[in-house]
Amino acid sequence: MPLTRRHALAALSLPLAAALPGPARAQAPGAAGTITLIVPTAPAGTTDFAARLLAEPLTQELGQTVVVENRAGANGALGTGHVARARPDGLTLLVQYSGYHVGSPAVVPNLGYDVKRDFAPMALLMDSPQVVFCNPRLPAKTLAELIAHAKANPGKLNYASSGNGSMQHLGTELLKQRAGIDLVHVPYRGTGPVTQDLLAGRVELFMTTPPPLMPFVRDGSLRALAITSAERHPALPDVPTLAESGLPDLTIIAWFAVFAPAATPAPVLARLTQAIDKVVATPEFRRKAEEQGAVIRPMSPADLGRRVVAELDEWTRVVRSAGIQAE
Repeated sequence: MPLTRRHALAALSLPLAAALPGPARAQAPGAAGTITLIVPTAPAGTTDFAARLLAEPLTQELGQTVVVENRAGANGALGTGHVARARPDGLTLLVQYSGYHVGSPAVVPNLGYDVKRDFAPMALLMDSPQVVFCNPRLPAKTLAELIAHAKANPGKLNYASSGNGSMQHLGTELLKQRAGIDLVHVPYRGTGPVTQDLLAGRVELFMTTPPPLMPFVRDGSLRALAITSAERHPALPDVPTLAESGLPDLTIIAWFAVFAPAATPAPVLARLTQAIDKVVATPEFRRKAEEQGAVIRPMSPADLGRRVVAELDEWTRVVRSAGIQAE
């Protein structure tokens, strides 16, 4: 067979390829280019905090640029749906909040995607208990005092959430059921606007994950009444649990995790998941997360998938029991 120009060029390239270092010679699975972590919330919330805590060390671990992009809207459905429809090449990933992943589907019957079918679970970044925060103008320094005040003033206290179907919404509804109190729901579009109105006293209560509000608790601008985990958190040692506050057998935990489009090839998922797990296991990641009230609990992709299914079923029951409807 005659040696064509194409064959000659290919032959000449072989010695050069052999001389290149390993990563350039045999690139890891997945498309080259920038990896985008889609956050389906506005900046300043815990989901955004988790994504930005991950992005820089993941860039270093992969040797591939990782950036964060906020796509807020429609109670998380805008950003979540974007990832569900993204090219499954490992370059578009979802940093997700459990309220949007298992809460919103329990409330809204047709989001345009199926969280069990359209996403591949990858890695749990952190668990975070909810904390019941209030404006200090409210005459309640404990959760028991808040419940007594609410019972004396039914329907006169309001609570905020970052959107209908968020964990803040569903968690507070569950708290209302257990405590036998009547609170008025005021949905917002993200944690940032809620925080502004909570500080100003335009809303009175907000059950949410600690990171965005920790500075205001420390300076006395907000009061933390109770934490929804089974035990107190070292970052909030003076804040009692729900059980200590008179509501035993009630815990409400939010989680923040990474998902990929469902059709992403297994080698790509394995490579990225391994890198994310390595970052989450570092002392620096753990320290920064725990300082903000989060908890690091490693979880395999399979276990994360099972958690999604179990919690979707659980919150669907809460929604039906409380008669919550899409707004």
